[in-house]
Amino acid sequence: MFGISSFCLHHYPLSHALDTLSSHTDLVEIMDDGPHFLESTELLESYSLRYAFHAPARSVNIACLHEPIRRASVEVIGQCFRIASEVGSNVVIHPGYFAWEEERERALRQYMKSLEDLKHLAGECGVTFYIENMANWNYFFLRTPEELDIIDGIGLALDVGHAHLNHCLPGFLEATISHAHLHDNDGKDDSHSGVGQGTIDFVPVMEAIRRDHAVPVVEVATLEGTLESIRVLEAMDR
Repeated sequence: MFGISSFCLHHYPLSHALDTLSSHTDLVEIMDDGPHFLESTELLESYSLRYAFHAPARSVNIACLHEPIRRASVEVIGQCFRIASEVGSNVVIHPGYFAWEEERERALRQYMKSLEDLKHLAGECGVTFYIENMANWNYFFLRTPEELDIIDGIGLALDVGHAHLNHCLPGFLEATISHAHLHDNDGKDDSHSGVGQGTIDFVPVMEAIRRDHAVPVVEVATLEGTLESIRVLEAMDR
């Protein structure tokens, strides 16, 4: 069974997304940001679903050189951990970014400080979290397999589309994968297209997911594209 990210219905209230997605999957990954940002589990407990969380990412930066912003970013993700723990969910986080190339090493030290804080918070909450590889955006950490050492023992959330944009998907498939975001693109834009609508070969992707017993979540931009992706992937998985 493939999980589905609420991203495909992010322009609707989360209640509408859960009503719709519960007909198609038993695992929904909550994009805990924007219209789907959660402050309690009250809504989630209305459904007989399993959940994963994608922690807030648009307004946080755990590698920020400004210490108050770094600490606040950790606090926001920690709140996500606490909510996720109440429904027994794992959490995906972003590794952060640096504003200027000259600041990379200092930002990396800030990221490592945040990672230790987040390990502590996850332990307190009893939550497992994974770190997602980033797309071809300048100054983001974890764009290529050569940077995998920065996850420091934390599981990898492999974003297949992001790896393809950086032309290094085969290298990431050699790593151990804990969680996977599945979507397609043309190798140029992070379009979150349906599987088969871009240039990614999903055969080795599915082989790696089966090998590592990773959790596959379809993170396509539209509901129609999401459901078609599941049909394509299920046919491939037979």
